Amino acid sequence: MAAYSAAVGWSLLGLFFYMQSGHFIEIEDPLLVLMTAGALPAGIALGIWEVRNWELQNESLIWLRGAVAWSVIPYYAVYSIPVLNMQFVEMTAHSTEWLLEFCGLGSFEVGEIMVDLPSGVVAASQWDGSRYFLTEPLGDKGFFAPFNYSDGTPVSVSFILACSALQSMIIFVGAIVALRGVSWKRKTRGLLIALPTIHVLNVFRNAGIVWLSDTYNGWRLFPGSDIDMFDFTHSYAAKVASLFAMFLLATALFDLLPELHRHILRISRPVTKIFMRANAKSS
Repeated sequence: MAAYSAAVGWSLLGLFFYMQSGHFIEIEDPLLVLMTAGALPAGIALGIWEVRNWELQNESLIWLRGAVAWSVIPYYAVYSIPVLNMQFVEMTAHSTEWLLEFCGLGSFEVGEIMVDLPSGVVAASQWDGSRYFLTEPLGDKGFFAPFNYSDGTPVSVSFILACSALQSMIIFVGAIVALRGVSWKRKTRGLLIALPTIHVLNVFRNAGIVWLSDTYNGWRLFPGSDIDMFDFTHSYAAKVASLFAMFLLATALFDLLPELHRHILRISRPVTKIFMRANAKSS
């Protein structure tokens, strides 16, 4: 019975992320469309794997369950507690402002935190919702910080929770905290390496997006294209660079946490076998 419960859980989790793909189609984010659309078949495949390997008590599958739980719970805690959500947004915006001004790329200021509601946008100071429990639906931007020049002229970029790299951070939090048989000393060292590194890299990413979008305001990928500089840097270049940076960071952590490396190799083994068989047939 437990095996089937785990299988249902993976399938429902995959369905949850799959249902988000429509939103990413609307905002034309191809990478997240691909990832969310693939979540359902991936969840079903993991469920089948759970049922077939339940008697073996696969340690890597147990780790993966824990990694997902320790990733999802902190993220939705931050998302669902407005005061934390706004603090992350504000910290991200001010860090980007500081880096841009430190590098001499302009003089900017962070506007008051705003709340995107279905009925319209209001300032957080005038919002009558709870600061500790999110009790009403939000618009696409949720809590966001406008970004302006020092004279008050708006910049075409604003900051939302997704700009904080919280998603990247909680992936590493989940993967490290879920390791069984690893001392908290090594886990803490891994987190102290991963989280500040991700934050610093994300600040550079955000500053680059703001500066490029502002400097090359009329740029298009090709004549007549709908992809401007912001879309290109945010939805394409920055995401590819972020994935590459996460890969390098994970590789750096493998020396400290070889258990993490071992689990990832075991989880990815069915996929690598498929590619090996395809290559063998083609040759």
